[in-house]
Amino acid sequence: MKKCRIGVLTGGGDCAGLNPAIKWVVKTAQDSRLPRERGIEYEVLGLRDGWKGLVNVNPASADSMKEYTLPLNQDLVRTWDRYGGTMLGTSRTNPYDPKNDRSKIALSNIDKLGLDALIAIGGEDTLGVANKLHQAGVSVVGIPKTIDKDLSGTDYTLGFETALNVITEEIDRLRTTAGSHKRIFVVETMGRHAGWLALEGGESAGAYIILIPEYDFAVGRVNELVLEGKRMGSRYDIIVVAEGAKPAGGGEFVTGNGVDSFGHKALGGIGEYLAKEIQNASKVETRSIVLSHLQRGGAPCAYDRRMGRYFGIAAVDLVLKREFGKMVSYKNGEITAVPLQDAVGKLKLVDVNTQYDVERYNGRRTILR
Repeated sequence: MKKCRIGVLTGGGDCAGLNPAIKWVVKTAQDSRLPRERGIEYEVLGLRDGWKGLVNVNPASADSMKEYTLPLNQDLVRTWDRYGGTMLGTSRTNPYDPKNDRSKIALSNIDKLGLDALIAIGGEDTLGVANKLHQAGVSVVGIPKTIDKDLSGTDYTLGFETALNVITEEIDRLRTTAGSHKRIFVVETMGRHAGWLALEGGESAGAYIILIPEYDFAVGRVNELVLEGKRMGSRYDIIVVAEGAKPAGGGEFVTGNGVDSFGHKALGGIGEYLAKEIQNASKVETRSIVLSHLQRGGAPCAYDRRMGRYFGIAAVDLVLKREFGKMVSYKNGEITAVPLQDAVGKLKLVDVNTQYDVERYNGRRTILR
């Protein structure tokens, strides 16, 4: 009987859908039919805290192994799919950080841990590292995860639908207080480069104005729309803005001067800026609220539980077929796979020409063409 070891990790920002994916990686890899039908027996080793665990673990130390790894079995993960976040932990550690390159340590630890395959669950940054490891000879498979839904090569990424539900629920709550006090609320969502969360969240919640990173907005036009709504008798308005949205001629709003291991600045502040501009122009009391990490939290919705299951199963299928250097993908209603390098080569952004109304600053009003 051939015995192999699969490593699995989650990297980058946490979100709903990670635990379902981990669960189904384990259940699929340890299916009792595999030894009988394929003559292979898998064990699964969870790597804690993403790439941080892989570079920090000392395989020769029992204490270090306990801190940075977790042997996974079907009994342990049985209930994981109902929980948000990631039971393995995560981080934004980059083994290829030019200021602290630890990629050789990562490669060495993969060998020392006896990993025959590695399944990385993450977004552009995490899977970018996975792609570099694959180019260095590691047998890697990726699972797409990001609430921004901005990975190329897939129509869906784990966590997105649950985050949309959070946005919709929070705006529903805001409506009662907004209407009671005749206020305008500016709701700031996540979305550094891609406006999917703001756009589809705003559409789901019936926002009056939606501002996205893909189209720089004119503050004057926003105020015109607000005053137009006021003249039409609107008692209150909800405006949704992605954290990466920019006023025409301006730049992104950032908090602090630092960058993370992947070179990203922390964004934030566009909602507060916009609320002040609107209040000054409209004379209507305007408040801003930042949903921030609320969008990442909570139990996964039914869709993310199912997609986590399908992606987890498909990832092990790729390992079984030894089709490494690929990312599991959902395209045109089917689960498939694409090369990792294609998935991280460029971001999938909102197509302003077909999916956004640049006049009303909202979702499109024409569907059939």
